Amino acid sequence: MSRQKAGALVSVQVQLQSGQQYCYSTEDTFMTNYVHSRRAFLATGTTTLSALQAWPAIAATEVAEPPAVTVLNPQLRAPLSFVVDDSTCLVNMGHFCMPQFATAWPERNEYKKPWQTWPREIPDSFVREFGQWCAKHGVKGKYSIVPFPACVGWVDRELPGWSQKQLQASLKLVRELMVPNWDIHPEMITHTRVIDIKTGRPMQQINPATMENSYPRTKKSVDEMAAYLAYALRILKNCGLPCEGVTTPGGFGNLVKNELPLAVHEAVRDVSGSELPHYFKYVVNGTESALPRLEHVRNVDGSDPKVTVNVPACTGDWFGGWDGDRQSEPDRYANEEGTSGRMVELIKRGEPAVMLCHWPGMYTQGTKKGFTAFKRVVETLNSRFSDQTIWMKLSEIGRYWTAKEVTRITLVDRKVSFNAPFGTPNFTVRVPGTVATTNAPTLTVENRTVKLQPVNQTRLLRSGTWHADSKGLIVCFDLPKGVSLIQW
Repeated sequence: MSRQKAGALVSVQVQLQSGQQYCYSTEDTFMTNYVHSRRAFLATGTTTLSALQAWPAIAATEVAEPPAVTVLNPQLRAPLSFVVDDSTCLVNMGHFCMPQFATAWPERNEYKKPWQTWPREIPDSFVREFGQWCAKHGVKGKYSIVPFPACVGWVDRELPGWSQKQLQASLKLVRELMVPNWDIHPEMITHTRVIDIKTGRPMQQINPATMENSYPRTKKSVDEMAAYLAYALRILKNCGLPCEGVTTPGGFGNLVKNELPLAVHEAVRDVSGSELPHYFKYVVNGTESALPRLEHVRNVDGSDPKVTVNVPACTGDWFGGWDGDRQSEPDRYANEEGTSGRMVELIKRGEPAVMLCHWPGMYTQGTKKGFTAFKRVVETLNSRFSDQTIWMKLSEIGRYWTAKEVTRITLVDRKVSFNAPFGTPNFTVRVPGTVATTNAPTLTVENRTVKLQPVNQTRLLRSGTWHADSKGLIVCFDLPKGVSLIQW
C-alpha cells in the first residue's frame, strides 16, 4: 500500500468477495476528510488500515478527489466526559472488595489495607450532592451500578444491612437524578467473584480464575460471554435502569478481546434493544488516539446496521483511587490555570477528553477530598475552555463518531446528501469555499424542509445553525437516521 506525502489524502478501494466496494480515506491530520464518494472501511474488531490485510482482494490507489465535505467535532468542540467506576447503590465497594481481592491475590500488598476501618456505605446524600453539582455545571458521563456489589446483595432484590425502603430510594435517586446526564452501566455482576449464572452463586474456589477482574482465564465463545453480560444487564433492567452499554472491571475479557465487543452487542441489544451498544474497558495514554473505536461493523448498507463502539478513557484515576485511600492529584488532569494537564492536552488536540475515577475515591472515606479535587478540575475546564468543549455521555460520543465514520456523504453542486445508518445530534460539517456561498442553507428530511439560522461566531453554533467564513460553510444540525439533504 502506497502513501502520498504527509497530509495528503489516500483513498483505498476495497473489493469484497460479495462484490461490494468500500472506500476508506484518511489524512495525517486529526480532522479526517470525508470525501463525497467514501465509505469508512472498518474491518472486524479494528478501525486501522492494517486491518485491510485481512480482506481477500484489495487494490490500493491514490486518486484525485473533488472538494470534500469535512465532518468536524460536534459544534466544533472537543467532547468532555467523566467515567465513574465502582459505583452502586449504598455499598462502598472499597470496603467490601478489599478482603475478597486479598483472598484471591494474597501476595499483593495493595490488598492489605485496613478496610475494616473504612465506611461500609457511600450514602445517597453524597450521590445527591454529587449529581446535583454535576447537573449544575453541565457534567455528563458514565455511572456504574454494580448489580450484585461484592456479593453483598442484589440491587433488584435486597441488600442485607439496608432496608427495602432504603434500597428503593437509592434506585429512585439514580433513575431521577443520574440517568438524564449519565449512561448507566453494569460493571459485570459483582466486580469481585465470578457468578455461576445457572445457580446465581459465586464459584466455590476463590482465586484469580474465579474473580471478574481477571475472567475468563480460558477462551470463551461469544455466546458464553454474552450470556454473562446479559445476566448483569437484566438485573438493572429489573430496577428500571436503561443500559446502552457495559463496563468491564479490571482485566475482564483480556483473553477474549475479539469476542467481547460481539458479546456486548448481542447482550445489550437483546436486553435493552439499543441500536448502538457501547462499552468502556480501555484507557489510552500519551499520543495514542483517544477517538472511539468502531468494532465488528456489519451491514451498514442494510436495514439492520450493526456496530459496537469501544469508548476509551484518557486519564488515570488521580482523585482518590479505587479504594478511596489515596491522595488526589487534580493538577494531573488540569492545573488551576488550565495551561497543563492531560485534559488540557486532549482538548488542544481536539479529541474526546474522558476523565476516569472510582466512586470510593470521590467519597474518600467520608472526607470527600476526591470530590473537592474533581470540582476544582471541572471549574477550571469550564472557565478556561467553555467555548471549545462540550460535555457528553459516553454513548453520545460513541454515537457521534459512529455517524462520522459510516455516514455516506455526497456533494453535488450546492447539495450535500447524507445517508446515515445511525443518527446523532449536533452533526457538524464543513462545505469547502470552492462550492459554498453565503446563501442560507436548508435542511430537508422526509420532504420537510426547514431553513437553518446563521450565527456570526463559531462558538454560537448549535443544532440548526450555520456559519460562513473564508473557507466555506460550517453547518450544525441533528443528523437523522436515513436520508437527509442540505442545500443552498
